[in-house]
Amino acid sequence: MSVVTFISHDGEKHEAPLEDGESLMQIAVSNMVPGIDGDCGGEAACGTCHVIVDDSWADAVGRSTSVEEEMLAMNPEREPTSRLSCQMTMSENCDGLVVRLPEFQM
Repeated sequence: MSVVTFISHDGEKHEAPLEDGESLMQIAVSNMVPGIDGDCGGEAACGTCHVIVDDSWADAVGRSTSVEEEMLAMNPEREPTSRLSCQMTMSENCDGLVVRLPEFQM
């Protein structure tokens, strides 16, 4: 089974099964990963699904889009590999993906 690992700001790890074709936000919400709210339902209209992609995965999952940049620009915890998880469609190629969660969501 393919998995993705979410690491909370305090170091707690949460593994979730990776569902091909679902957004990373959907996976987090479906598996009750604390720290991912997804208030806008995946429309990139809020910042409540902000994740920081592990450096080793940044090229594989891509950089943020211009739509994401608008939301991420307002986030004080933004990092170079920040993404909105609602904009990241998962596939089996993402097996083992590791993302960190900021302390606060916008």
